[in-house]
Amino acid sequence: MNKKAAKDKGKPASGAAKTPAQKTIALNKRAKHEYHLEQKIEAGISLQGWELKAIRAGRANIGESYAIVKDGELYLFGAQITPLISASTHVVAEAHRTRKLLLHRREIDELIGRVQRDGYTLVPTALYWKANKVKTELALARGKQTHDKREASKERDWNREKQRLLRRHNKDA
Repeated sequence: MNKKAAKDKGKPASGAAKTPAQKTIALNKRAKHEYHLEQKIEAGISLQGWELKAIRAGRANIGESYAIVKDGELYLFGAQITPLISASTHVVAEAHRTRKLLLHRREIDELIGRVQRDGYTLVPTALYWKANKVKTELALARGKQTHDKREASKERDWNREKQRLLRRHNKDA
C-alpha cells in the first residue's frame, strides 16, 4: 500500500455524500399520546440571539406548545426557551414569546385550509438543528378520545409482551 492510500484510508470516498448532522433539541413526547398525528411538515423558526444561545445550552421545551394562525401567518405559541443568566442587559428576554414559523406561502395556505376547514391542530413534535438552523417538525393532528388512548396503551403493552415472549422462546431454542 502506498503512502497516499495509507493517508486516505480513514476518509470516505469522494463520491460518498455526507449527510448533515441533525441533532435533536427537544421532543414533544406527549403529542403521540394526546393526538392522532397525520402529516408532518418541517418549518424554520424566527429566533433572537439570546434564544439561540439558550437553545445551545439545552433550555428549550415544546411540551405545551402549538401553532396558531394569525393574519395569514403561522406562529409557535407556548414554546418555552428559558433565557440564560448572562443574557444581554439591553434585551428583554421573554421565555414564552410567540415566535413566527417560516414556511413557503403555498405550504402556509395549505395548512391554514386544513386547520380551518378540516378541524386539525398544528402540534410541534420536535425541535432540532439542521445545517446551523433551528427547525421544528409540525404535525397535523386530531385529538384522541379517552378510549383511543386506552386502546393505544393496550396495543403498546401487548407488543412489549409479545417481544418478551419471542425473546424467551428464541433463547430456549
